[in-house]
Amino acid sequence: MDVTVNVLLFGVLKDLFGSPREALTIDPESTVAQVVDVYRKRAPQQSGLFSSVATAVNSEFATLSTRLRDGDELALLPPVSGG
Repeated sequence: MDVTVNVLLFGVLKDLFGSPREALTIDPESTVAQVVDVYRKRAPQQSGLFSSVATAVNSEFATLSTRLRDGDELALLPPVSGG
């Protein structure tokens, strides 16, 4: 049975994908890394950006190996640039 996570996109990712939020259906054993890879594949021209994306699950910083559960909220936070 698949699970659904709510992905929150910030900064340039929000602009890149055209929305600040997306419901994503994934396999039950999926990790944060696998979801990040979904977005990396959807924006191959920006694939380098994803190597420095910070992640949080349910408002707690998470590692790429964190396993996701149905209803989790995953935030993808790109590095901030500017001056």
